[in-house]
Amino acid sequence: MRLSLFVLLLSCTVLCSAQQKTDIPEFGKIDKSELKMTECDFDKNAEAEVLFDVEKVDFKFYSYSAYSELTRHIRIKILKNKGLDQANIHLFFLSGYNGEKIENIKAQTYNLDGSGNIITTKLDNKSVFVKAINKRISEKAFSFPEVKVGSVIEYTYETDGDVSVGLRNWTFQKSIPVKLSQYNIDCPNDLELSVQKFSIFPIDEKVSANRGGKVTAFTMTNVPALRNEPFMTCEGDYLQRIEIRPLAFTYFGKRIGLSRSWITMIGSLLQDQDFGQQLTKNIPRTSDLDEMLKNVKDPYQKMIIIFRYVRKNMEWNGHSNIWAIEGVKSAWKQKKGTSGEINLILVNLLKDADIDASPVLVSTRENGRINALSPGYNQFDKVMAHVNIGDKLYVLDATDKYASPKLIPWEVMNSLGLVIEKAEGKWGFQTLWDENEIFNDLIMINGVIDEKGLLNGEATVTSYDYSRSKRLPSLKEGKEKFVEKYFSSPNPGLHLDSVSIQNEEIDTLPLIQKINFNQTLNSSGDYKYFSTNLFTGLEKNPFTADNRYSDIFFGANQKFLISESYFIPDGYSFDELPKNIRMMLPDTSVVFTRQLSAETDHIIIRVDLEFKRPVYSIEDYANFREFYKKLFELLNEQIVIKKNK
Repeated sequence: MRLSLFVLLLSCTVLCSAQQKTDIPEFGKIDKSELKMTECDFDKNAEAEVLFDVEKVDFKFYSYSAYSELTRHIRIKILKNKGLDQANIHLFFLSGYNGEKIENIKAQTYNLDGSGNIITTKLDNKSVFVKAINKRISEKAFSFPEVKVGSVIEYTYETDGDVSVGLRNWTFQKSIPVKLSQYNIDCPNDLELSVQKFSIFPIDEKVSANRGGKVTAFTMTNVPALRNEPFMTCEGDYLQRIEIRPLAFTYFGKRIGLSRSWITMIGSLLQDQDFGQQLTKNIPRTSDLDEMLKNVKDPYQKMIIIFRYVRKNMEWNGHSNIWAIEGVKSAWKQKKGTSGEINLILVNLLKDADIDASPVLVSTRENGRINALSPGYNQFDKVMAHVNIGDKLYVLDATDKYASPKLIPWEVMNSLGLVIEKAEGKWGFQTLWDENEIFNDLIMINGVIDEKGLLNGEATVTSYDYSRSKRLPSLKEGKEKFVEKYFSSPNPGLHLDSVSIQNEEIDTLPLIQKINFNQTLNSSGDYKYFSTNLFTGLEKNPFTADNRYSDIFFGANQKFLISESYFIPDGYSFDELPKNIRMMLPDTSVVFTRQLSAETDHIIIRVDLEFKRPVYSIEDYANFREFYKKLFELLNEQIVIKKNK
């Protein structure tokens, strides 16, 4: 988990007061020009555009407690059919004790009729649905009525809650372009806040005095959309934003701290009935698990048995969190639960078997990076089991049906995990990383070309470690879809005669995929030619864009070894062959080697490609793109044979 990018973004932030101020209309006041516009003037391909997104935050003090009151006002223009999804609104909030409230929702759709008149359709409050995700998080959801391409939609709502949970970070950037984004903090002198900026675009910051405090307005205009890029982690890691954290407030002369440390947060978690108290529950071991463990002394084998037992017998309900909302005993009895319940059950059973196990809070790749400078368990979206055996670390997730227990789960590899133990124990952040665990593919191909130009071949693709882990979910969806994804679609010129797969159910062995194929070679006169870039997973260059806005995140180091041999028919010989070559990035973090050896009737090719880093930063992109351009030129060089005269 790298913090260097955050430092860079912060250092690049420009506090600029030269941006033009845009007046924000009241709710319901709309100009026809907004309805007549057909494209975003700074992003012609946008499917929708946020015309403005404004939030105002006020603070109140009661009985030595601080509360935040938020008012949000958003207006969006729908430009294309793809943008219609913007009309489905989901507002999540912390519910239950010391939670939040979302109130006073108003929403309406604007359209032009055939005569050019503005037609306003209001949201019926009965169409706002409230759903409890669990006892800690709830959702209010609604869909705008009468929405079509050309519509403008607008909504506003209010939120209040304890300042420690109700004060949210503000993101100026979204997946669609934003014309105006503004965050207003009406902060009394008695309240201390920490505001961190993460932006490479100019932020206009204006401060004005207010009775008993100050109002700060952070504004950003013409914010481009942040669109998904190949090998990107989480969009939230790169959104232009500010992060706000309450530090303290003074009430009748007494300074009351609001900022929590990681130690106090862990102490609170260990006392929580949905987390720490669940670690003390006596999970009844079943007779079959007892039988499996009866004669096992080796801690590693015990860990494997318990992990596989929980993984096999517990069904994940699809909800990912750190809590055992219904309790580990209830989930164990029902054989079904959230990721929190399943993995806390796993920790309990490991501890009961005298294995050094602790829960570890993690943020998956989809959830984004952890800010270790801002304590809070809301940054984490999953809990896993952290196990020490000798000098080896294991991280186990029993919701993953396919991963090998020796591998750190792919979705958290190269991230920060927070090990939860008593304050006087071994709690703390740990980098979840093992340089020996890599993405590793071995591709072996043998082919024979006949005098008619038909190539008949056999290929074996052996996927080790993370390569296996990434392929297994697709395989479990069905062999036909798997073959299409990895073999047919990337190699459209081939005909696959058969595909067989070995070791699908053995998580400690590589996934072996055997393919029999044939291909009619392209020809021109006396010449025939073919590509040797088959079944490699490197058939298409993902890094062709001129610019990039996120790091290239592979997640683990990578190795590709490609070994191929081809026999040509009698009466043919090789024309000029591609050259042996060795190529690398300036820092040697990516190395490509190709060696060819040709005899009269056959050729042997060996390609080695190694990535020695799991992450390549935005600053590396220009070199990386040029390397990849040359790499794919070399991978796709044709072998040419000619008919002898």
